[in-house]
Amino acid sequence: MGRVENLNDLVLELGCKVGVLPSSYLGLLLGAPFKFVAAWYEVERVVNDFENRARPDDTLETMIDREIEQECAKQPSSASRSLIRVKRSIIMLRVMFEQMLSSRENSIEGAVSKSYEQSFAAFHGWASRTAVFASLPHLPTRDKLMKKLTENEASMTVKMQSFIDSSAILVQYIRGLFHSRESAKELLEQI
Repeated sequence: MGRVENLNDLVLELGCKVGVLPSSYLGLLLGAPFKFVAAWYEVERVVNDFENRARPDDTLETMIDREIEQECAKQPSSASRSLIRVKRSIIMLRVMFEQMLSSRENSIEGAVSKSYEQSFAAFHGWASRTAVFASLPHLPTRDKLMKKLTENEASMTVKMQSFIDSSAILVQYIRGLFHSRESAKELLEQI
């Protein structure tokens, strides 16, 4: 398992640079009305939050410990909560790509629906869940997605599989950050 010591390592692990994270992924519209798919907008905000809060010698571990000690880890703008959201966003994309690879259907609606159910639905209220499911029919088809990305089935398959393979280590690492701290375990379930 890889180890991410600080913000820059996390950014490298995600394959991007601070401040220039993608605003869309595989051509998915990550803004309204597909805000629930806006994983990378959230990542960009989280990275900026981490960068603004981080001390030069900070690691993710020390930031989480400090937030727990200062009793601010449950606040909406905390780095701990943001890191949990990043984990869920990675899970959502991973499940969506797994579903897209296992089913060659032209519609990605089922893949997005299942990935949302497995990552965010339990943490969203009725109104948010309803909005998500109402917007699913407006997602692009698999063919339109590939066309927009100037990808073909083979190249898109390689990219989705690469994300699936690399995401497991990040999710495991983020889970470990919280499970290794008794007082932080409950954050994973509450937020």
